[in-house]
Formats: sequence, structure tokens, C-alpha cells
Amino acid sequence: MSANQVALSYLVASVFFILALKGLSSPESARRGNLLGMIGMALAVITTIAIIAAGGLLLIFVAMLVGGTFGAIVARRVQMTQMPETVAAMHSLVGMAAVLIAVAAVNNPSAFGVPDPMPTGNRLELFIGTFVGAITFTGSVIAFGKLAGLGKHFRLFSSAPVVFKGQHLLNLMLAIVMIGFGVAFFLASDKGWMPFWIMTAIAFALGVLIIIPIGGADMPVVISMLNSYSGWAAAGIGFSLNNSMLIIAGSLVGSSGAILSYIMCRAMNRAFLSVILGGFGAEEGSAAAGAGQKNVKSGSADDAAFLMSNSENVVIVPGYGLAVARAQHAVKEMVDKLIEKGVNVRFAIHPVAGRMPGHMNVLLAEAEVPYDLVFEMDDINNELGTTDVALVLGANDVVNPLAHEKGSPIYGMPIIEAQKARTVLVNKRSMAVGYAGLDNPLFYMDKTMMVFGDAKKVVEEIVKAI
Repeated sequence: MSANQVALSYLVASVFFILALKGLSSPESARRGNLLGMIGMALAVITTIAIIAAGGLLLIFVAMLVGGTFGAIVARRVQMTQMPETVAAMHSLVGMAAVLIAVAAVNNPSAFGVPDPMPTGNRLELFIGTFVGAITFTGSVIAFGKLAGLGKHFRLFSSAPVVFKGQHLLNLMLAIVMIGFGVAFFLASDKGWMPFWIMTAIAFALGVLIIIPIGGADMPVVISMLNSYSGWAAAGIGFSLNNSMLIIAGSLVGSSGAILSYIMCRAMNRAFLSVILGGFGAEEGSAAAGAGQKNVKSGSADDAAFLMSNSENVVIVPGYGLAVARAQHAVKEMVDKLIEKGVNVRFAIHPVAGRMPGHMNVLLAEAEVPYDLVFEMDDINNELGTTDVALVLGANDVVNPLAHEKGSPIYGMPIIEAQKARTVLVNKRSMAVGYAGLDNPLFYMDKTMMVFGDAKKVVEEIVKAI
């Protein structure tokens, strides 16, 4: 292919990527957005292969076959509740790919169309792409372990923050040393392997140290943050390889991930700069004093069915417990039954419900819940005061009124105001605290009735009762 044809093909692929992001901004157009993104990636891959034209194609096709087969198997087997850790694992691969490409470029610049010895400009780009990629890799591995519940096997994977005295000072010192060796690599007259390897090793260590102090309640932000890091790593390597497609695609992923991180931070009352620097992991909260002596009012699925059937307005607040129980299809059936009885049913979605952004939206879309029944937190909160019944399914932190109390670890975090409804029904397996480790005063209110049990079984019993 000529240079003009390559540039045009990459430009068209980039347009597809932009349209894909636009499509993913709404549940109604998300499937179309995914399709456009796949078309853009296919075009980019075909163009890259055409550039090579000969030599090494067999190895590329073998690698694509192995990777594609593995990816297809993982995609078919992964449970919906395992999506957060799957995304973290994918981010780690992007980060490691950036590091390996940088190593290959330092070893043999001419193979990438870069003069040997490598110009200082290319060295700077490689330095940035390498340390961002290394941090993304190890940070994503730690995030994967935390999300997968591997803390019982290895302390660093604990969902609770792993903190020690002088942690942030150590991170700062390591970052300074890493930059120092990056400068040494930048100024080296030869390939500069020694400063390059030391800089890379420190970056790997920083990835671990940045993520381990992050508690379970902040993991949705970690997912979007690492997504951003992986994009910037790809963009940095794109500059080194003079590959416009990598630069554009990486910049799109990096910027969209950063914007999403900012949105998540606002939804969790976190400082954006603190998140980017990995310093937002706070001590886990504890159950409220005397929680064990508090009384709760519990009822049955029949009671819940009676209350909702005789209501005019019902708002359902889904949480991670819904995903664990795989109850979305039973919930869809319950909603259909209530609508048949003339009940106005809507869903209230918190931006960080579940363990990654959009988790609840995907679950409801999988069950074919109509999009016009699904409302974001800001759109539904003002109406909860006139709602007859708020049904909380497996959610905890996102409806915790402690967010309004100064001194609480989640103070200032926007929540779904379920406590404003006339009656609150809460389905949980037990009175265990949520991911933030905090007791929830909502469960002890006079207007609240707890319905204990697996979400799917409880909802199925409610359907029968209706």
C-alpha cells in the first residue's frame, strides 16, 4: 500500500473509533457502537498487515489465531459478575504490549523505521510509553486480584487497603528515581540498556504500590483509571513507531478513560488528582457502633409482592447482589407483572453500582429491560420523595445515608435517595456490610422491610405472589 492509502485507511478506522465511542455513550446505541468499533479495528489490522506485505506474516497470523481463540474462549466462559476483573486483565495485556514493543524498539530501532542509534526524541517517547505501560500492567494485575477475591491467597490482593507508614513518600521517591534513570536513558550515547531496565523495573513496582492502598469501594474508579493509562501507553508507543493509528486510538482510549474517571470521582466524592496519583485509597470503614443490637423489620416475598402490587410508583435500585444472583431475567418478569397491574415501575442506576461503570445497565440490557424504564441517579432522585415503594436489590453503599454525615468515610458521596420513599424494601442475603465496609442506617428505619435471601429466588417468589 502507498503512504496515502495507509493514511486514508487509518483515518477511516479512526472515524469508526470515534463513532464507536459516541455509540457507547447511550444504552440504546451501545450495540451499534460496539459494531462500529469492531469494524474500525478490523480495518486497522488489515491495513497494518498490508504494510508488512511480506516477511513475518506467518508468525503474525499464528499469533492472531492463538490470541483470537483464547479471547473467544474467555469471552464465552466469563460470567457477568466477572466482567470487572476481566476488564482489568485486558488492561494489563495492553500495558505489557507497550513495554515489549519498547524493548524491541530499543534493541532494533531500524526494524521499526527508526534510525540507529535512536534519536533523543524517540527515546523520550519510548520512556513515556514504557513507564506508563509498566505501571498499567502491574496495577491492572493487582486490580484483577482484588476484584477476583484473591486476597485470601496473597495479601497484596486484599480488597482492604494495604497501607504502611511513609507509603506516599516512598512512591514519590521512586517516581523521582524512575524519571532520573529515564533521563539517563534519554541522554545515553549507546542503547542505554542499564538505565532503561532500571527505569522499567521501578515502573513495575510503582504500579503495585499505587493500587494496593485502594479499598474495595473505590474499585470502579480504578477500572476507568487503568483504562486511561492503557490508552496513553499505546499512544506513547505510537509516537515512537510513527504509527498514526496507535496515536489516535490510544489518545481516544486515554482521554475517554480520563473523562470517565472524573465522572466516577464525582460520583464517589473523590479528588481527581488524588485518583490519578493513586493516593485515594482510604482506610476501610467499619460497622456502626452497636449495629449488632439494632432491630430490623423483616418480611417475606409475599409481603413485598403485596406492597408493590398495591402501589402506584415503584423504583427498583439494583446492585452487585443482583449480578451475583443472576436475577436480572426474574426482575424483568416481575416488572412486566407489575406493569400489567398498572404500576409505574422505573429503575434507578447509580454511576458506580456494581464493580465497574455501566455494570447494572449491561445486566438490565441483557434481560431486555426497556431503556425508557432505566434512569440515572440525577434523573430519578427528585422523584423518590413521591415514590410509594423503593425496592433495593443487592445494593448497599449506593443507598447509604451515611454519605450525608460528616466524618463518615463516604461523606459527600452522591447516593440514590431510597430513604425518601414512603416504603423501602431491601433484599440482601444477610446484614453483612457492603463493599465500603460500612453499616447502613437505611436498613434500620421504621419504613424499611428487609427480605432476606438470594435475589433470584426472592424475586421469583415475588413473581408467583403477584
